[in-house]
Amino acid sequence: MIKSSELSGSFTALITPLHNGEVSLDGLIKNIEFQIKNKTRGLVPCGTTGEAPTLTEEEWELVTKTTIETAKGKVLVIPGTGTYDTKKTIKKTMRAKELGADACLVVCPYYNKPTQEGLYRHFAAISGEVDIPIIIYNIPGRTGVNILPKTIERLLREFPNIIGVKEASGSLDQASEIIQRCGERISILSGDDSLTLPILSIGGKGVISVLSNILPKEVAELVESFLAGDIKRAQDLHKRLFPLMRILFIETNPIPIKTAMNILGLPAGDVRLPLSPPSEENYNLIKKELLNYGLKPKE
Repeated sequence: MIKSSELSGSFTALITPLHNGEVSLDGLIKNIEFQIKNKTRGLVPCGTTGEAPTLTEEEWELVTKTTIETAKGKVLVIPGTGTYDTKKTIKKTMRAKELGADACLVVCPYYNKPTQEGLYRHFAAISGEVDIPIIIYNIPGRTGVNILPKTIERLLREFPNIIGVKEASGSLDQASEIIQRCGERISILSGDDSLTLPILSIGGKGVISVLSNILPKEVAELVESFLAGDIKRAQDLHKRLFPLMRILFIETNPIPIKTAMNILGLPAGDVRLPLSPPSEENYNLIKKELLNYGLKPKE
């Protein structure tokens, strides 16, 4: 069972490749093999970037199982198992453990907007029921709730299998407070590519990255350089990657990253409704930034 001290580096928030509206296993396997070859520390399928809310239960299991089997222990696999229903989340987290996941990414319940007490009880129920490392995924912009540092601290007192937080509140103050309250007991991973370097600077340990779907080696090097003490190298990589980090959120994730992958000839395909293809203007802006970086579109 992995510990918080092992939860560092660059983890890729995998897209779910689609072909004619169906999950493309060939595409998924190609993407995983590309990641493994390019220094990714771990893979995070079936999260926000993987369009988890529109995957059927069968598709979720297929993607999770295929990722675990293809990774074959070479990198960590941390599937998203969170829903807005505690019982369903426990069931999905149990299944991820049975399939051989190294940990699970559990998003704060969305839509129903629980209180801090409700959030505590939700994560307590999951962590108490399933003996697998848990990473709390805090993304208030999507869920409508923000799990506070004091609630995370409270959970850590009772549940040693909570080992990390994917922090996507956009607040460095919040990330700082989690680290101040919890110290080395927990690993903070940035949930926003553009905040990876700032979060590392306050004691974070890495990132669950969208950008690394196309540039896994570079994102991994940014994190590894900083953690190794080569701050200048990390800063240089951040500045070079920053325009791509920003353009990949010009529309709702994962629309831009799937667009970029399609332009570059990487398996991605369409997004599922209610998501839609990018506007022509944004498509051209994404393509322009790829070219500016030096990435060549597939002919």
